[in-house]
Amino acid sequence: MDEQHEHRLRRQAIRLLLRQVKPREISKRLARSRSWLKKWKRRFDQHGWAGLKSLSRAPHVVGSGYDERTRHAVIAARQRLEQRSIGLIGAKATQRELEASGWKRAQIPSLATIKRIWQAAGMTGRLSEPPAYFPQPSSARGYRLQQMDWTEKVLESGVKVYAFHSIDVDSNKMCQTLARDKSGATVRCHLLKTWGNVGIPDGIQMDNDAAFCGGYKVKRVFGVCVRLCLFVGAEPIFIPTREPQRNGLVERLHGLWSQSFWQRNRFSSFAHVQRLQWRFEDWYAEQYQQDMTAKTVPSRRLTARDIQQLPEDAALPITEGRVHFVRQVAADGTIQLLNETWRVSRRLVGKYVWATIITHEHRLRIYYKAGPHSRARLLKEFKYEIPEPVRPLTARFRRMSRRRKMDTML
Repeated sequence: MDEQHEHRLRRQAIRLLLRQVKPREISKRLARSRSWLKKWKRRFDQHGWAGLKSLSRAPHVVGSGYDERTRHAVIAARQRLEQRSIGLIGAKATQRELEASGWKRAQIPSLATIKRIWQAAGMTGRLSEPPAYFPQPSSARGYRLQQMDWTEKVLESGVKVYAFHSIDVDSNKMCQTLARDKSGATVRCHLLKTWGNVGIPDGIQMDNDAAFCGGYKVKRVFGVCVRLCLFVGAEPIFIPTREPQRNGLVERLHGLWSQSFWQRNRFSSFAHVQRLQWRFEDWYAEQYQQDMTAKTVPSRRLTARDIQQLPEDAALPITEGRVHFVRQVAADGTIQLLNETWRVSRRLVGKYVWATIITHEHRLRIYYKAGPHSRARLLKEFKYEIPEPVRPLTARFRRMSRRRKMDTML
């Protein structure tokens, strides 16, 4: 459950009740039951606005636990197991160690009890392992990188507001687009606005939302967003699925917009939000961005003439270039790319790999880098047939510099 979202809904429900809106209408607007509304009204009547926060789910009565003899024996058994050069150190191994040291089976604590003792003693159930190296792209060596994402807010009327944000990793310049949906057409409008104001990047990092990747049904799908990026010479970079923290810069921008703008105003309509949007943009550029450490980076911006000459969405071709994916290897040794499974290696389960589709070569290459100071090595290479012509990059979007080499991308 998203506690922040639920708390906002409760406050919204109480505000509507105070404005004499009928409970049936409130339940319909917020998609919540009448019993839910009564519960939070009762909490509000008793404790005010503070009563709308969720109560702790911890049990009111705590069990008696385990005796000191058991606790010491479990910790000692675990320490003996850790000192051995071979073997396991889990809860089951601890039970076997206790039995071998003379404990009767009926006296040996359960697996759950052993884990609770470890937790209380600051011990874990397995040897700690360093986190897997994450091949984060950077904007070093003349490679301009942007991050893009969207966040959703809901007006009291139930109307959804989608805020699209892009931010340049070097300069911290940002661009915002407000929309009623997150369709491909909306993504296109946001990208064109960003590239006109902030500049065209070499790489644009985003998550795997259908609005960006093109959907979850068709194999080897190249959506409007990917096609548009390739057409202007920008390389799409998709972060791992369900890991939004990898797009940390733009995620923090979402929070900044919410805290400094959305939460400090009351909006009557979508048009009202749009009319006040410039305030956040001006404040960010004139005050907030000035306080951030940033580099001044020359950029090529999309002109009005460039926009006029762009094909419509339905006519956007697949252009020569590269599409990148950072993926964590699944338990069966595979990764997922554009609704297709590719085998990597069971030896790399839990590790991150970097996969690149080279459109004009009809190739998929998968790279692995063990650490920040290691060299990226090519793990696998596959044919990647694209079922439509791949067009060359037009002259006006070609970069003066060569494409960044893969061993400097990771």
